[in-house]
Amino acid sequence: MQKSSSISLLLSLGLLLLMQCSPKADQSMTTAAPFEIEETTIADIHQAIKDGTCSCEQLVTTYLQRIETYDQPTRLNAIVVTNQEAIATARAMDREYQRTKKLRRLHCIPLIVKDNYNTIGLQTAAGSAAMAGFIPETDAYQVRVLKEAGAIVLAKSNMAEWAFSPMVSISSLAGETLNPYNLEHVPAGSSGGTAAAVATNMGTVGLGTDTGNSIRGPSSHNALVGIRSTLGLTSRHGIVPLYLRNDVGGPMARTVEDATRILEVIAGYDSNDSITRYSQGKVPQNYTQFLDRDGLKGARIGVLRTLSDKDPNPQVKALFEQAIADLERLGAVIVDPVEVANFDSLRKDQWCDVFQEDINAYLAAQGEKVPVKNLQEIVASGKYSPYIEANLKHFLENQQDQDNPQHTCSDPFNDPKRIAFREAIERAMDKHELGAIVYPTWNHPPARVGDFKGYKGDNSQIIAPHTGQPAITVPMGYTYNNLPAGLQFLGRMFDEPILIRYTYSYEQGTRHRKPPLKFSRKAGVAE
Repeated sequence: MQKSSSISLLLSLGLLLLMQCSPKADQSMTTAAPFEIEETTIADIHQAIKDGTCSCEQLVTTYLQRIETYDQPTRLNAIVVTNQEAIATARAMDREYQRTKKLRRLHCIPLIVKDNYNTIGLQTAAGSAAMAGFIPETDAYQVRVLKEAGAIVLAKSNMAEWAFSPMVSISSLAGETLNPYNLEHVPAGSSGGTAAAVATNMGTVGLGTDTGNSIRGPSSHNALVGIRSTLGLTSRHGIVPLYLRNDVGGPMARTVEDATRILEVIAGYDSNDSITRYSQGKVPQNYTQFLDRDGLKGARIGVLRTLSDKDPNPQVKALFEQAIADLERLGAVIVDPVEVANFDSLRKDQWCDVFQEDINAYLAAQGEKVPVKNLQEIVASGKYSPYIEANLKHFLENQQDQDNPQHTCSDPFNDPKRIAFREAIERAMDKHELGAIVYPTWNHPPARVGDFKGYKGDNSQIIAPHTGQPAITVPMGYTYNNLPAGLQFLGRMFDEPILIRYTYSYEQGTRHRKPPLKFSRKAGVAE
């Protein structure tokens, strides 16, 4: 699959330098610097468009140039395919703004989309060679509403094949994505491609999916903000499933504000995803109103030592202890520790093997053009990475019996085991009047490439995927070899406003986010 032919064409025409964002012609070059896309935000882009220092076409072209310059030459391998229509869409956005003088909520915001979101005109393969060439005729719900808000799908990103791995992002379609902060380490999975692309400023924001870890883990490993929203707040329609009972799609961004701006577009009811009925009446007019620098003043936050003290890496532990001190410095009341009654017993046996049921239903809905029609055909094709062979065959041989009265693989609103786990968490929060619970997103730094035994300390899979509660990870600092670590905030169902308030205040009060230096234009291309 050719990844960036539109960029190569521009390069061959020698136009890229002319397309860079720059000051207005009537501005002095001594007082106005060119618009810089590295670490830029949605608000920055919109201000630049209003000021005339960057057009949408210039912006999109510059991002595409970054992909051409950094993705394959550095072996980062975050991108599967770029959008050949992105520049034409950007030109249309420019004409729209010239005509209306109004910006849509996400007008001209370049978006990186994980390869398991249906996207019109772009291959959607969930990292599988068995799905190579499949181009959906409709967009996933989240992709559609983001486009309607003005976002431009810039590229599809690499992922762990069929989203099977929380540790690595390896696919039979595109190979392995590396961690841009240290190319000898993994970016986590399964949304590692989106994480690496957004971290290296190949897009402004991105979409990932999280069944157990896969938004928050890669965000933590790449110094990003990742939101796993309440199950039922956002639609999964048009996303290739892993386990629908757990799956959540959502934002990955460099700032809490940008992640919040994506969330407020994708949140809410979708008739094509019945679980979103639980969100009705629970979605505020907007989420950006909760971006409060003083949001931690008076906040009561609990420390879940049950997770943070389980075989921690010393450097991650030190960062976590500093984070607790920073929360307190910023005005929070810390309750340390918080105990959840029967935590170990309640967390057991929460997973269900429903992949075959869910993937077969998804494939059946894609029509005759889909290359494989069910899990049996996927396995029979032989087109998969060796590391997922055991998973595929396990799911083929061990489908859950949906007619069995003992079957409880339902959503967290109806499954007694899930309800019991969530209620235990909430009782502990109620006892101490907590707004959130915190713990390290991972207790260990990113593992080395090829070291599957280095998978240690993933806290993301333990609570939120089963209880349905929202959780947000934010950068917490860096360990040895410049490897990022994340701090996770867990809240009550549909308490995204509280988590946004807390995480924004923590982010603004600590400013841990920094780009990977080897992928900075000023530092040059990584070796």
